[in-house]
Amino acid sequence: MLNRNPNGDYPNVDETSYVDPTAVIIGNISIEKNVFVGPGAVIRADELGSSVDIKDNCNVQDRVIVHALESSSVTVRENTSLSHGCIVHGPCIISKNCFIGFGSVVFKANIGDRVCVKHLAVVEGVDVPAGRIIESGKAIINSNDALDLKYTSEEIKD
Repeated sequence: MLNRNPNGDYPNVDETSYVDPTAVIIGNISIEKNVFVGPGAVIRADELGSSVDIKDNCNVQDRVIVHALESSSVTVRENTSLSHGCIVHGPCIISKNCFIGFGSVVFKANIGDRVCVKHLAVVEGVDVPAGRIIESGKAIINSNDALDLKYTSEEIKD
C-alpha cells in the first residue's frame, strides 16, 4: 500500500522493484532498482521534513520497520539486507553490503560498509566502522563499544 504523508509526499518506487501488497509505504520514500520489500514491512517518512532512500538491490524482509523522525532521513545503501523484524529508525545511514539481523534495532547510527549486525542487537547513537561484526544480543551504544568490534570473518562476508 503506497500512501501520501500529511505533507502530500508520495513514495517513488522503481518499476524493477517488488513491494508486497501487505507492505505499507508512506510519504517521501525513494525505493530504487531491484529492491524487494516483503510482507508486512512498514517504511514511513510521514513526519515533516523526513525522508527514506533505499538504494539498488536491497532486501527489506518481512515485518521490517523503517521510519525517519521529523527533519531526519534514513539511507539504506546498495546491496544491503534488512532481515525479518528489524527496526531501522532515523536519523541513520546503513552503508553498502550490510546485513541487519532478525529483530535488531538501529537508531541514530551510521553503519559503515560491509557491517554485519547479527540478531537481536541494538545499535544506537554511534558510528560503526566498516567491515565490523556486531554479535547477536549485543548493545553498541557508545563510541568505545563501536571501536572494540571485531572485523567480519570471510565466512560471514560470504
